[in-house]
Amino acid sequence: MSRTTRRAPALAVAAALVLSSCAGGSTGADPTDVDPDGEIVAREIAWLLSRPADGGVITTMEQIADEYAEEHPGFSLNLITTPDRPSYIQKYETLAAANKLPELFDTDATPFAQKLADQGRMVDVDVLLDDLGLADDYREAALNYQRFDDGSLYMVPFEFQLEFFWYNSALFDDAGVEIPATLDDFPQMCEALRAEGITPIALDGQDQWPLERYMAYYPFRMAGPDYVQELKNGDASFADPAGRAAAEWLYGLGQAGCFQEGFSSTGYADAQALFTSGRAAVYNIGTWELSNLATESLDPAVRDTVDYFTLPTIDGAVTADDEYVTPSGIGMAVNARTYDPLVRDFLAFALERYPTIYAATGALSPTTTAETVIPDDATELYARAVEEADAVGPAIAMPWDTQLDPATNTRLQQELTLLVQGDITPDEFIETMDASLAENSDG
Repeated sequence: MSRTTRRAPALAVAAALVLSSCAGGSTGADPTDVDPDGEIVAREIAWLLSRPADGGVITTMEQIADEYAEEHPGFSLNLITTPDRPSYIQKYETLAAANKLPELFDTDATPFAQKLADQGRMVDVDVLLDDLGLADDYREAALNYQRFDDGSLYMVPFEFQLEFFWYNSALFDDAGVEIPATLDDFPQMCEALRAEGITPIALDGQDQWPLERYMAYYPFRMAGPDYVQELKNGDASFADPAGRAAAEWLYGLGQAGCFQEGFSSTGYADAQALFTSGRAAVYNIGTWELSNLATESLDPAVRDTVDYFTLPTIDGAVTADDEYVTPSGIGMAVNARTYDPLVRDFLAFALERYPTIYAATGALSPTTTAETVIPDDATELYARAVEEADAVGPAIAMPWDTQLDPATNTRLQQELTLLVQGDITPDEFIETMDASLAENSDG
């Protein structure tokens, strides 16, 4: 699942400068040489990653590494784990600047990662998957989420998620509201729920990325996925129609009282508890929470009233109803400088085994070759949500925290809170954000 990359702007600039000065234009490795000659010599290889230590990805890869080690004595996979995303990004960029990244490392398709790829420091994953005979196994949306703007692929996906608006149908009935047909129906929905004493939408405002998701919705429907790409490159602005519409929509959500009081200081667990306890009517989150929202672990008082809807459209939308936020999580890059026959052989073994083992945990595989095992305590909603994975369209509403430069992203998150709280107007928001974009964009 996708998290914010918020960090100190000065650190990001410094790391980028060191990267460009120390790394040079190339490492001398060929990113497309995915089947190097030589003997497979077992040793420890390392994976720098930012994932929950007890999550399905890590536990699956630990099992696979143990299996591989049985056949290759002397092999081990050292998982260098930093679950906290801001700390991870700092470590990742510092190691990259010093040219000390390990054999495998996690990264989103950020501008920083694009620089690494341009310098020939990451193996071409399109070529690698094709060489391994696995390219056709992957979901198109899972691979597309990892691609850079030019369509190139340098990260392997290990997840696939669908982000829904979960809602409590009983609370909707109490307020006499229906599922919003368009994004413009949200303020009216919120006002009706508020009139009945119901918190309309539970939001984790403390982590900031959930509110940033809302910023992405209107532009995605209005202008498609290209808008944020053009924005980060300096070829679009927040003052453009799509950006202005998003700012005005979010301001309207705030004025309608859509989020709980004190949302900016509410954390992830508390926001989820608002919904699962029946105190909030809507909760926007991904299928990584299926075990909490679609199993018997959910409070029996709300279990039979929980359902979901996908991202509503707008009048004149350029994206289809089946296109919304469908992330495949942070991807794994392969260091071109340290790539050798052992790394290739381990990846061939791991990527072949991974889908079946991972899907057995109840998660959606990034491939179409493994069927998710529905838990015994699942409600009917679990299987229905999983089935949605086979019906998503090709366009993806990309999370903006994986697209914008760190300085602009941090400022955006801060200004969004002020905008929704009514502390600034849409015009003030736009002016501030366009100034930040002009200062930090590489475009």
